Amino acid sequence: MKIPTHLMFGLMMILVSGLGAQAQESQTALPVATVQTSTVIEQTVPTLVEVVGTLQAVERAAIAAKVTGVVTDVPVVLGSRVNKGDLLVKISAREIAAQLNQAQARFNQAGRNLSREQKLLKKHAATAETVKSMQDQYAVAKAAVQGARTMLSYATIFAPFSGVITAKNVHAGDLATPGTVLLRMENDQKLQAVCAVPESLVLQIRPGQTLTVTVPTAGLTINGKVAEVAPSADPASRTAAVTIDLSYNEKLRTGQFSRVKLPGQAKTSLFVPDGTVLLKGQMERIFVVADNKAHLRLVRTGMRRDGLTEIVAGLNPGETVIWQNNEHLVDGQPIKIE
Repeated sequence: MKIPTHLMFGLMMILVSGLGAQAQESQTALPVATVQTSTVIEQTVPTLVEVVGTLQAVERAAIAAKVTGVVTDVPVVLGSRVNKGDLLVKISAREIAAQLNQAQARFNQAGRNLSREQKLLKKHAATAETVKSMQDQYAVAKAAVQGARTMLSYATIFAPFSGVITAKNVHAGDLATPGTVLLRMENDQKLQAVCAVPESLVLQIRPGQTLTVTVPTAGLTINGKVAEVAPSADPASRTAAVTIDLSYNEKLRTGQFSRVKLPGQAKTSLFVPDGTVLLKGQMERIFVVADNKAHLRLVRTGMRRDGLTEIVAGLNPGETVIWQNNEHLVDGQPIKIE
């Protein structure tokens, strides 16, 4: 049987009015909740600007050859940990060894000639000019020996500091030539974060200042001290390089991505105690006190510091908020302040 339209509308109005009456009755029947309140706090805090950086070793070196020769020994492998003074590469340098022997022979001969002429000079059988010439020849021969000995020392390469081998480009039997990078090593015990800071903020950074560095891949947020601040900015990027020394942590590796927080301009913000903001899904809610009732307010939060939560939007200075016993409150519920 089809119900007439005017009867259907009447039934809907009765149903709506009945639900409204029930809602009104349930609202008036809400119990009085005992809560603790706090006044919205207005504070002036510095803003934080985040820039990206990269971790690198404070001590790092590219080990290159200074002489030409065949590599005879490379006692390290990729990832080897070495101490300062350990052997890294040995190069065969027979030609330089021969040159050293030849220079040594000339040096010995020059020494004998000088000694003979000095004896003859005492007997007035030689001139002072001849002795002076022999002294010059002796000095030249001595310098040649020192030069050849120095060149021969370049055939054996030792670790300049303690660290780990990060790259290996040479093997026994390879030909080494001057300038060719054979190994790369770094001290992984001393790391620093390097970042490019906008020129508008670099004047606020000083060596020795403490900054917060976050390394997402390591799951670490640590404090570091500014070691260096570039005295000039890059005209292309309008940034200046800043390096930050970090404490040792086994999770840190060179080349890791990092974020560095820099102090910006001060601003005035509103704060409420932690626990005041209630989350429901993606909504951030706060109960505000007015007329002895709890009134629901949607807000947007910012940073958290010292037990306080920043409120970016949704509150006004001086308002009173509920921060204890607020989990089960209902909008419009009467309250009693403890």
